[in-house]
Amino acid sequence: MKEEDINIEDGELNDAPNEENAAESTENAEQEAEAQPAEPEGEQDPLDIALKKIEELQTKYKYLAAEFDNYRKRTLKERAELILNGGEKTIVAMLPVVDDMERALKNGEKTDDPQVLREGMDLIYHKMMKTLEGLGVKKIETEGADFDTDLHSAEALVPGMGDDKKGKVIDCLATGYKLNDKVIRHAKVAVGQ
Repeated sequence: MKEEDINIEDGELNDAPNEENAAESTENAEQEAEAQPAEPEGEQDPLDIALKKIEELQTKYKYLAAEFDNYRKRTLKERAELILNGGEKTIVAMLPVVDDMERALKNGEKTDDPQVLREGMDLIYHKMMKTLEGLGVKKIETEGADFDTDLHSAEALVPGMGDDKKGKVIDCLATGYKLNDKVIRHAKVAVGQ
């Protein structure tokens, strides 16, 4: 069998397409193209998808930039308020002590008894220390303590104190204080040598 015979048996013509067949096939192709949309409904142009995504990202970026700018302005404002009013809690806690001192000064003018003045000063001092403790301030204990550079500042070295006093605090010249376990003023001490 020849190739031509096979094609005829299949019902196809093996002849070269003539002009009528070519025109018909072109018309059919055009009609099929018009019948179908240029893009299937489920698919979009990748360029359009990318442009939409870029637009979404730009919008998100603008919102985030504005949000960050507002956050920055708000924190700057809060920081300025803290600097201006940061000591408010401390000052409010100290005002009753100031009131007591004012009363003691007025009452001191009325009496000449030094014992009464001493008792008044002692009461004010204890009230002040309780107020400071309430704010987190504590004294650094120095009596009989080993010299510690983290807590103490050696103002004087005292020679001839013996081996048992070597490196120990002998005397406290100025009390040191901690605020919430942070040294805010070192204790000024004399150290045995």
